[in-house]
Amino acid sequence: MSADRLAPQRVVLVGCGKMGTALLRGWVAKSAAARFEVVEPAGPPPALATEPAVSWHRSPVELPDAVAPEAVVFAVKPQIMPEVAPAYRRWAERESLFVSIAAGVTIAGLTGWLGEGCLVRAMPNTPAAIGRGITVACANRRVTAAQRQLCDGLLGAVGETAWVEDETLLDAVTAVSGSGPAYVFLLIEALEAAARAEGLPAGLAQRLALATVTGAAELARLSDETPAQLRENVTSPGGTTRAALDVLMAQDGLAPLMRRAVAAAAARSRQLAG
Repeated sequence: MSADRLAPQRVVLVGCGKMGTALLRGWVAKSAAARFEVVEPAGPPPALATEPAVSWHRSPVELPDAVAPEAVVFAVKPQIMPEVAPAYRRWAERESLFVSIAAGVTIAGLTGWLGEGCLVRAMPNTPAAIGRGITVACANRRVTAAQRQLCDGLLGAVGETAWVEDETLLDAVTAVSGSGPAYVFLLIEALEAAARAEGLPAGLAQRLALATVTGAAELARLSDETPAQLRENVTSPGGTTRAALDVLMAQDGLAPLMRRAVAAAAARSRQLAG
């Protein structure tokens, strides 16, 4: 935590499944707050059960009356938000920041359960589990600049952060970065299967596919060149890469397929939010 962004004294985390656990691990590692109050009916995961900065509660009624969190983060499944969120409405009057990472739950929905509070809707992705996620957030008009900084500190503990002012853009964000890791995992699967079809042993096929995708992604991340230029750097006229790209870049190739896939995911996100 930088000197100009003071860590909050107390943060409440509602839900500690996979994404909640990823957030909590990042917060503890980065000392993102002095204390964390976690509400999780299933109890703590073993690795975090004895963490001294964390207090565990089975339900919100167990939270001490004196708790006055600067932020409440909802990391629960969207279908249970209507029954979970209202229990925390009391802190809206105290200007606590509420952050929801429940997919498809709109700011209007949060307002219905929490009142006219300081509300942020955010979409993280699963690489947050290793501190390499990216989260895009959208705030309502009551969120202050200081609260945006607070939110950046919490979400940035597990990767990059970005903001949009138009909430409808979060449907596209969900389709690209929220669902996107699954597309990359499918690419790894497909590349491995193609390698095996060409006669490579299963173990080597898996190793080559995984190392190639992760290595290329890291090269693209660190390079000053665009992905298009990096692609050209690998492609010799009349060579093996060109032969493969002639298939992948055909009219019915990867680019139009990806556009249809992202459009389908964005449409489903709009349905869930509607």
